Formats: sequence, C-alpha cells, structure tokens
Amino acid sequence: MTRNTCFFVLVNNKKEFVIALLDAKTMNRANSYDYIIIGAGSAGCMLAKRLTENSAKRVLLIEAGKNDNYIWIHIPVGYLYCIDNPRADWRFKTATEAGLNGRSLLYPRGRVLGGCSSINGMIYMRGQAGDYASWVKATGDDAWSWENALRRYKSFEDYHGSANQWHGKSGEWTVSKQRLRWPIMDIFRTAAVEAGIPQSDDFNQGDNFGVGYFDVSQRKGWRLNTSKAFLRDAAKRPNLTVVTEAMVNRLLIDPSSKNCYGVQYIKDGKTIEVHCTHSNTTHAVNQGEVILSAGAIGSVQILERSGIGSAAHLNKLGIPVITDLPGVGENLQDHLQLRMIYKVNGIQTLNTKANTLFGKMMIGLEYILKRSGPMSMAPSQLGAFAYSSPDQSSANLEYHVQPLSLEKFGEDLHPFNAITASVCNLRPTSRGSVHIHSTDPEEPPVIAPNYLSTDEDRKVAAEALRLTRKIIECPALKPYSPDEYKPGKQYQSDEELIKAAGDIGTTIFHPVGTCKMGRDDDPMAVLDSQLRVRGIHHLRVVDASAMPTITSGNTAAPTMMIAQRAAELLASE
Repeated sequence: MTRNTCFFVLVNNKKEFVIALLDAKTMNRANSYDYIIIGAGSAGCMLAKRLTENSAKRVLLIEAGKNDNYIWIHIPVGYLYCIDNPRADWRFKTATEAGLNGRSLLYPRGRVLGGCSSINGMIYMRGQAGDYASWVKATGDDAWSWENALRRYKSFEDYHGSANQWHGKSGEWTVSKQRLRWPIMDIFRTAAVEAGIPQSDDFNQGDNFGVGYFDVSQRKGWRLNTSKAFLRDAAKRPNLTVVTEAMVNRLLIDPSSKNCYGVQYIKDGKTIEVHCTHSNTTHAVNQGEVILSAGAIGSVQILERSGIGSAAHLNKLGIPVITDLPGVGENLQDHLQLRMIYKVNGIQTLNTKANTLFGKMMIGLEYILKRSGPMSMAPSQLGAFAYSSPDQSSANLEYHVQPLSLEKFGEDLHPFNAITASVCNLRPTSRGSVHIHSTDPEEPPVIAPNYLSTDEDRKVAAEALRLTRKIIECPALKPYSPDEYKPGKQYQSDEELIKAAGDIGTTIFHPVGTCKMGRDDDPMAVLDSQLRVRGIHHLRVVDASAMPTITSGNTAAPTMMIAQRAAELLASE
C-alpha cells in the first residue's frame, strides 16, 4: 500500500468514496492514535485539520454518515433535498410538544461528512457580544469573552471584503455576499426601517440591531461545508485517517481510573475498537485524547451509552454508571421560529416564478451559467434583529425573511405570490432535554425541546407576532396589499397569539447546551471551561452542546469557534 492511498469500495452495489490514509511506517499501530475525533461535522472537520498540522500526531476521524459527494449538498437550494433524506440527515423527530399544541417536529441533524454544515441554512452569524459575556459568567473563564472569540473567528475567516477590525482574510472559511436580490425583500427592508429598525450591512460586529441581507457560507455560488473547507486539505496528510459509515457504540473507559482510552464503533457489521496512543491496556497511562464532536444530540447519546450521565436514568436502562453527571442531556436550547406568511399582490415572488416550467428552466439556466439566482439561495436571504419590547437589553428577535411560502419543508410552494417572515426569540428561557431510551445506537433518542414552556417565552412570542404586523403595515409595503395568510388576523389577544405561535412555530435547527460548560460549583455542568468532561480523563466534548447558553443568532459559526478554541488548548498541552 502506498503512503497516501485513496480507494473505492462497493457498498450495497453503490460506489462510495472512502478516504483512507495510512502511513506504511506505522501500520503496526494502525488502531492507535494520538487523537480520536467522533463526528465529522462543523467542529470535527476543523479539528481534524488543526490537529494534523502537527505531523507527529496521528488522528482518527470517525463519521456515522457517508462521504459528502451527493450533488444536492453543494448546490445551495439543495438543502430541500437533504433535510429528512437518510443520505444526509439523521431524520430525528421531537416528542409531542405541549407548547406546540401537541405537535411533533422534524429535527434535522447532519449525518454526512460536514455534518450540519452540509444541510444547514448557510448563514454566517457569530451572535452578539453579550452572549459571550454570559459564557464568561457561566464558566469563570475570560477565554470565552467576545474579544477572544472575535480573534478566533478572524483566524479562520476569508471575508468578502477587506480584512479589518471585525473580519479576517485568507482563512479557510469563505464568507460571501448573496448572489441574488428580490425587489420584495428590498421593500420589506424599507418597511422595517420605517418601523424603527436601522439598516445594517454587517450582522457580525457584536450588536446586531438592524435589517439587511445575511452573509452566507458559500464559495462562488456553491455551498461551503466544513468537509470542503477543512477536511479536504487535511485528508492529504499521512497522519489523518477518516472512517465513514461507522456508528460509534460507546467510549472505552476504565471504571477504576476513569481514563478514556479509546472508542468502540460498528462498521460493515463488525465491532472495532481503537485506542489512544500508549493505551494498550485499560490500565495504561493515556497520552492521547478522545474528542466527542457528534453535536448537541449525538454527543449525549454516546456519553449515555458509555455510562456518563444521570445515574438514575442510566440505571433504568441497565447501563453501568461510570460517572454520575446529571447535566448530560439537560439544558437543551433551540430557536423556535414563528413562520408568518403574507400574500402580496402586484409583485412576483419565487412562488409563481418556480411554479411554471419556463420559470424553472430559467432558474436552472441562471445557476448553470452564473452560479446565481434562486438555486444559489440560502433558505433565508434578508435578516433583521429587533427588540420585542423596550425593556430588552439588546436585540432579542431575529427575522429570516424569504420571497416564498410553503406549508412546510418538503412541500410545494404555494400557487400565489407570498413572502414568509419568520421570527424567533434569540434568548429563550425554556429548557428541554435529550436522552436515550435504548442502548441500541441506531435507536433515535427522545428529544423534548419544551418550547414556549415559560411565561417569558410566551410573552416574547406574542410581542414578536405583533412587531411583524407592525412592519407589514408600514407604508413601503402598502402598495402590495399584504394579507396575513398565517397565522391569520383572527388572532389578536395575548392568549390567541400564544395559541397561534404554537400552531406555526417550528425549529430553526439550532440545538445547543446539552453538555454545557460551567463552574466547579454548578452541579449541572458537564464540562469545565476547557471542554473537559468532569470526572473523566482524556475526554472532551467540542461542539454546540458545550454552550452554556444559546448564541443570539445562527449557531454554525460559533460551533467552529469552539473547535478553534479546543485546537488552541490541545496545541498548548
């Protein structure tokens, strides 16, 4: 076998590209690594590149999904064909939610190289400065301050403008302007300004109050995922091995020393164990590190199957308890978007443009020739950050505005011209949970976000719906006779608006917090401020589950920033 080998294998009669990089000089220790990363998503792919920069370190990256060579991953509008598709999505569902009037939601999570960055909305958003101040307060560690986070963001950023105090240049992660504009979006922006929301050209300077077009994670009209940005370069290095279609069953932990010394996974029906360097036995001193980057849902599942979590819950499932950490799977936070739909007249939206054969042909042709137009669209183009009420300390609402409407993802666009103004509470006080109910790794967990379960969240929901109506009633939109299709004008009182929020609310795919960082005196903290699992040696969790509180915006970029912090920590040890 050559030093740097790529090969194809047949799986279920389909060619799937498998990256296998084996150093011939180290074949005798092919199941032993300095770092084992679980999950090739927004954090894992970056970590693979950063950790392999040290050529003396051998790194294994394990991914449950397939390679990201599915064409719809890379065409921006292809998220419509990736969500709820087993080719790229775990296809989770929530439990029925009282706050959503008994409904259960699809809960997309990426199961493919690139993870959620392969199926998300491509919006580049850091959150606001106050988010990071709350992390410092929760952890007691100034390393998580806005100033330090900003430095990390700039280090991996390739911004569409010049490098400046807010943005970096020449990093791996391309931040682009969108390659389309819609007149109805410009008009909505003018209406938002009329409603008191200032125009903004950059939502990434720490105070996001304003309205403008989102920056997106795209490169020349193609989706940019972390596999493309980080893993492709790292895969050329002989010290990286990537294993796809491998389901991690559990972590290997010595119960007496609490030393995490490896990982057990299942591939092609075979159970395989891999160890960290210098851990040939469970009692050996471990010089390596296992890094769990499976996301706010997946990391919980693996920890619990490994005996790390609430002792009471693990005992019910017959799982031997290694460490009693009651915070594992708790503190689930997510952004619930309220999708208000307005019919408009006298102006075209994507609904009618895409509902004719000629319109579809023109859309396809524009993308083929220019990499622009509707096929280059992020799910949401125009954004706004606003205050639900004057007593908020900073903008606590985020709008995702679209020149289209549909009943739900996966269904056809409506046959009439319409826009969707989705609004979410950026700092929900509701807290949910995720827990396994079976030791079978293929069994989905019980996901209970507990949306709209607090008085504060219900109050903000009603205020958000009223603010949207205020924007719609502004002079700029009046010539187009906007007519509220959902939830409907009949909902007026606070009680009625809360009921409407439960009817139209849906996840915006931002689960975080289920393995939160915290101080030593926080009994629900799963991690310390350096992302180390409490009570276990040589194990970290590096993904969105580490966030003590959710950031005020889309969560992909903050997850990469967390990975950058972890890489810095590991490089210094």
